[in-house]
Amino acid sequence: MKIEIGKERPSNFPEHWPGQYEVFSHLEYAAGIPHVLFAVTTRKENGKPNVGFHAWSCFQGDAGGFFAILAGICRHTHTYANIRRTGEFCVNFLSEAYYDRLRDTIERNGDDEDEFAAGGFTVEPPTAISAPRIAESFLCLECRLKSISDISGAGISALVVGEVLNIAADEDCALGLDKKYAGEGFMFNIHSPKNLFTGEGERTGVATLEVRRTY
Repeated sequence: MKIEIGKERPSNFPEHWPGQYEVFSHLEYAAGIPHVLFAVTTRKENGKPNVGFHAWSCFQGDAGGFFAILAGICRHTHTYANIRRTGEFCVNFLSEAYYDRLRDTIERNGDDEDEFAAGGFTVEPPTAISAPRIAESFLCLECRLKSISDISGAGISALVVGEVLNIAADEDCALGLDKKYAGEGFMFNIHSPKNLFTGEGERTGVATLEVRRTY
């Protein structure tokens, strides 16, 4: 038997913080789909480096280019304002070992804050853009803004698409099926999946990959 959940939030899905179901759809919590976690780096208007800890995205391309498709960029954030102003950003993939340091950049994100310093990260010069890379990242995508749109029309979050101009990868993460796909590689956000029977479910999980089959 399938449990059906529609556009109306079930009465047994409580709000755990004010505005929760304005920022996120209840269907996200019902589906519980994992998304790769990464840091979006930009520069603030005063030149200070900015770090946006993010998920809800995908990366795809064809003969016309390769693109970072970032959903759920909140319009009130430094990241959104910086991307609109500069037309560029960098996507930095770090292992789960850096999770707490990335969380620190959320807590210390004032206008005058150097968010690389807040997380204890090292600025690495980019190749194709001016937004800084995180040296501790095992993979960086330097992106030029292609488009911004508001999928829902609510004016809360934006879908940002950037064309990848350059990729920088650590040598030990350049071997195909290597440690990028284990505990030292990509980490995933499991965003507070709900128990669909009771509506309970407030905890968020962080996961890593294990390769189970190759072909």
